[in-house]
Amino acid sequence: MKKILLFGISLFVLFIIVFFILLEKQMNQPLPIEKNQLLIIKRGSTVASFSKELVSKGWIDNRFWLRAYVRLQPDKAIIKVGTYQVLANSNLQSLLALVTSGKEHQFRLTIVEGTTFKQLITQLQNQPYLTHSLHSLSVEQISKKLEIKQTNPEGWFFPETYAFTQGMEDFNVLKRAHAVMQATLAKLWQERAVGLPYETPYQALIMASIIEKETSYIPEQPLISSVFINRLAKKMRLQTDPTVIYGLGERYQGNITRAHLREKTAYNTYRINGLPPTPIAMPGLSAVKAALNPASSDYYYFVSGGNGKHVFSTTLTEHNIAVRDFLAKQRSKK
Repeated sequence: MKKILLFGISLFVLFIIVFFILLEKQMNQPLPIEKNQLLIIKRGSTVASFSKELVSKGWIDNRFWLRAYVRLQPDKAIIKVGTYQVLANSNLQSLLALVTSGKEHQFRLTIVEGTTFKQLITQLQNQPYLTHSLHSLSVEQISKKLEIKQTNPEGWFFPETYAFTQGMEDFNVLKRAHAVMQATLAKLWQERAVGLPYETPYQALIMASIIEKETSYIPEQPLISSVFINRLAKKMRLQTDPTVIYGLGERYQGNITRAHLREKTAYNTYRINGLPPTPIAMPGLSAVKAALNPASSDYYYFVSGGNGKHVFSTTLTEHNIAVRDFLAKQRSKK
């Protein structure tokens, strides 16, 4: 009897050892996932429903090993609602750890320097993983909800990459971008150069947006800023095309005509004195810095050099020569 009992116990121990070896093997075997995929865990999901979904996806052949694993370790059986990114060749153990961690996949939205508010709203609307709430609000209502003083919130959203989880409201992305711009502008305003022609940080934001639209070549932005600062100091009009384009809105079809330049809109800096009433885009960090710390120069004019950079001039005569050279280069290309 003792031998039989000892044999039975040995057999049972061997069974347990083999079971745990197989369990470990099954839980750590790579799943047949060839590329990263999103996995959505819905409210009310359990290990039972989760295991069924894995079988239906073809990621596992049966539910036995997963259910056995969580029975032995019930603390690892609390699946959390969310959207998770499952990496290629993940194993069952890492997958279970992921969906019980609550660490959802972070989607990303990048606001590019020079983006307009209208373009930003379209960008948010095209994000399928956001909850859309802005479509029911007017521009003025969005401004009011964000506690922006101006009815047009143009310029008030910092160009940056923002992470979000599935289901976040689009308004919350705007709110974060606005908070970053507020903090950035407030900090740089305190570090501004002396003698600038701005009465408020908002005027600096307007200037920064113009600089942003005039050039994407960052080393040149402080020099562009100096031209506009010098013009304002001399009571000269800014005469910058990007403001005209912004004022035309949908009417702009790719070319500025003489009629456009003669038309007196609030944004036509060929016809109005000083700055336009609002920014014309979202300026990046370098443009805001340039607006508040311009280069020191005696330039009053600039024109495209045709190479992504500009030619700067002190006098109108020099500027006209530079314009003729630019036009000649353009004609030779055609």
